[in-house]
Amino acid sequence: MPLNSVSALIRSFTLVLTLFLSFDIARAAEAPRPNILVILADDLGYSDLGCYGGEIQTPNLDRLATNGLKFTQFYNTARCWPSRGALLSGYYPQQINRDPAKNRPAWAILLPELLAPAGYQSYHSGKWHVDGPVLATGFKRSYEAIDHDRNFTPKNQRLDDQPIGPPKPDEKYYSTTAITTHALDWLAEHKKNHPRDPFFLYLAYTVPHFPLQAPAEDIARYRGKFRAGWDILREERWKRLSKAGIVHTPLSPRAKEIPAWDSLSESEKEDWEWRMAIHAAMVDRMDQEIGRVLDQLKKDGKLDDTLILFCSDNGASAEKLNRGNKNDPSAPPGSARSYLCLEPAWASLANSPFRKSKIFTHEGGISTPLIVHWPKGIEAKGELRTTPAHLIDFVPTFLELAGVRPPNEAHGEKRPPLAGKSLVPIFAKDETIPRDFLYFHHEGNRGLRIGDWKIVASGPKSDWELYDLKVDRAESNNLADQYPERVKEMAAIWQRQDKEYRRQGGAKEH
Repeated sequence: MPLNSVSALIRSFTLVLTLFLSFDIARAAEAPRPNILVILADDLGYSDLGCYGGEIQTPNLDRLATNGLKFTQFYNTARCWPSRGALLSGYYPQQINRDPAKNRPAWAILLPELLAPAGYQSYHSGKWHVDGPVLATGFKRSYEAIDHDRNFTPKNQRLDDQPIGPPKPDEKYYSTTAITTHALDWLAEHKKNHPRDPFFLYLAYTVPHFPLQAPAEDIARYRGKFRAGWDILREERWKRLSKAGIVHTPLSPRAKEIPAWDSLSESEKEDWEWRMAIHAAMVDRMDQEIGRVLDQLKKDGKLDDTLILFCSDNGASAEKLNRGNKNDPSAPPGSARSYLCLEPAWASLANSPFRKSKIFTHEGGISTPLIVHWPKGIEAKGELRTTPAHLIDFVPTFLELAGVRPPNEAHGEKRPPLAGKSLVPIFAKDETIPRDFLYFHHEGNRGLRIGDWKIVASGPKSDWELYDLKVDRAESNNLADQYPERVKEMAAIWQRQDKEYRRQGGAKEH
């Protein structure tokens, strides 16, 4: 072949290759980066939502589940601030020193800073409970509901990290509505100022965290709904969960400290019933407000290309507290002057079919519903995802979808590898995500899950318990005496990782 013909052929090949690569690069640049909306409930039980077996009316969340995915084995860290740190950083809380009185290492940057290279604009509304000012972490706008003891009359609020004082009486303030209204304001501003950029909206509600307070009209709809009591209702929830394929486990027995419902007097039943009615009303109102956000996204043409994830920071709370303005026994239950908690009895219903509650690392404390909705990115509708997953998986999931690699260092400090795994592969089909373990530790309560095996202990001096979660996720049959070597091996792994994680973050033992 003549030399000029060879040169022409090479030029032609080079041109085709250049065009192909240019097209591929352009296509990659134009690859859809979904908007991201994370909705976090506070102290919501595993089976509270209608789509997870509960009696509470949650049509908006149910609709997301029907048109998306429901995770059956999704985990949190058992408490408010550790869960928020894990969700926003991609690390276990011990790795980033997530203690209320401590600060994160400089390398432990949060989602807004991680997503910024992909052009994301980030917004926050609701509970923060992470160290430092909100805007310093990369959020563009923030409404912070600081006062968690007063849903109607908060004494402390912040707008863009600046105090704005208590609401005026004529505002008819309710925390859930206010959090939603500010989130809608941020969406409107984003549409106006950044129409071509994707957004990350972190919508962190403060309900159904104590005190049990809700609008009177919402409470009225649930009066009498829980008259059957926690024993019967726990079993009914378990049956609905089993029928839907969400759980495959016997129901955990009633805890010793909880009286049988039938042993109570009529007046005692009346007093107790109020509490669950208010709890339900708080969840109902949250669902109504989520509906406002979904309606706005649909109106803006953003709903189909927004990845929405809904979950809870921990299980329902069994705490017995009387804080804030203190409880006024003469006030209508659920009003601004009342201060009631679920306590262990109703928490056992909210967390049905599991054992224990918030703070503990048994399944009732660390299990959360997770709903994932993204019409443009997930073809499956109404399917279950059974692989175990955790809040630490949010960051790697979002970074993969945004086309961003996790940085090896930040602010001059080297970063450990992310603790979580991307959930993107199981958006398409239910399959196992390979991981060595899932680790849990809060206030001396400990846990480690490897495959279907889990060791767990309540308190720093308690012996390890062992459960096969494939058949006993309710943790009713302790197998530690039957498999002492397995317990020993798993305990050694937990000890090693706990030491390493606390070394990374400089955190004291929780």
